[in-house]
Amino acid sequence: MTPELRRTLGVFDAVVIGLGSMVGAGIFAALGPAAAAAGSWLLVGLALAAAVAYCNAMSSARLAALYPSSGGTYVYGRERLGDFWGYLAGWAFVVGKTASCAAMALTVGSYAWPEQSRAVAVAAVVVLTAVDYGGVRKSALVTRVIVAVVLAVLAAVAVTLAVSDAADPGRLAPGGGTGPGGVLQAAGLLFFAFAGYARIATLGEEVRDPARTIPRAVPLALGAALAVYAAVAAAALAVLGAAGLGAAEAPLAAAAEAAGADWLGPVVRAAAVVASLGSLLALILGVSRTTLAMARDGHLPRGLAAVHPRFRVPHRAGLAVGAVVAVVAATVDVRGAIGFSSFGVLVYYAVANAAAWTLPSRAARVTAGCGLTGCLVLALSLPAVSAIAGTGVLAVGAVLYALRRRHDGGGDASA
Repeated sequence: MTPELRRTLGVFDAVVIGLGSMVGAGIFAALGPAAAAAGSWLLVGLALAAAVAYCNAMSSARLAALYPSSGGTYVYGRERLGDFWGYLAGWAFVVGKTASCAAMALTVGSYAWPEQSRAVAVAAVVVLTAVDYGGVRKSALVTRVIVAVVLAVLAAVAVTLAVSDAADPGRLAPGGGTGPGGVLQAAGLLFFAFAGYARIATLGEEVRDPARTIPRAVPLALGAALAVYAAVAAAALAVLGAAGLGAAEAPLAAAAEAAGADWLGPVVRAAAVVASLGSLLALILGVSRTTLAMARDGHLPRGLAAVHPRFRVPHRAGLAVGAVVAVVAATVDVRGAIGFSSFGVLVYYAVANAAAWTLPSRAARVTAGCGLTGCLVLALSLPAVSAIAGTGVLAVGAVLYALRRRHDGGGDASA
């Protein structure tokens, strides 16, 4: 019998892990590109991203309460839609989030030591893989500290910018020449920052009383993240305006300088590093647990399904994920990694909503239908290169699945 993981996480810890996944590099990195795409309609794009994320969150929460085991949508798709769709969701998640791990690691490097960003990125992956190896409870404690620090800094940023003489509330009014495509693209970029609540579902086997804990933790984490993003985005937009925010490479640092708060610059840079580390830790947790679930079912090497006898974590899956992320962080570009990851995340949630559509509740179907439509629309709004690359990788995964089924079928026939 395959050993189960230890259930140690309550509502607060689950919320912290989800919040640590969302309030991370997104608020420091995605805000500028989103403003460049949507212009003064940035807050509309943020609201759209939050609406799609909410639908996905509720679909995921309903499914997680029914299937409280590690794997998230990989498990839901398999149980509600069939083995292939669960596999496709798991493949999209593992591949897409591995790229996202690399993006977070590279963000740490670019803020901490730009001249040696790749070396710092690899070192960050190694250290956080070791933290995960020591047990999810320790990981949750580390994440709790990171979230507290980042939230304190972001609160200081939002208040300082909002009360500064440079803030002009008139800049918050939607207007200008950007079209619906720009708003959708901004929503797609900002959705990347919201997607961390999936970490709560993928940790379902390590949550106490998952039927109650997960449906409570997911909306709480999402609502807290939305409040943070809205406050910071509105304050930065009021100070810099859409054009200035969109042109800034480090938007929050630029906003602090424009507001005359030069002391905030180094603080923001340090918070960006801490936030990215928090996102990276939560991502490693989620990817390794989905890898565990897929390995248990034979979609990945079964040796990755091992659970450490002392720490009760999927140590081989965690080490494998850490090794792959370290290699990717040493070789890829951060922008390409984010675009590729966004496509995989949207496919993952599309499967989750399709699975939730099969639930008997009418409310579940309405939410799932809205979420599925939103995922497809945002996926189509991504740059063509991201969509093409993502489709190619999904096709490779489908071919591998077909080959495995053919091999298994042949083995059965010969037995």
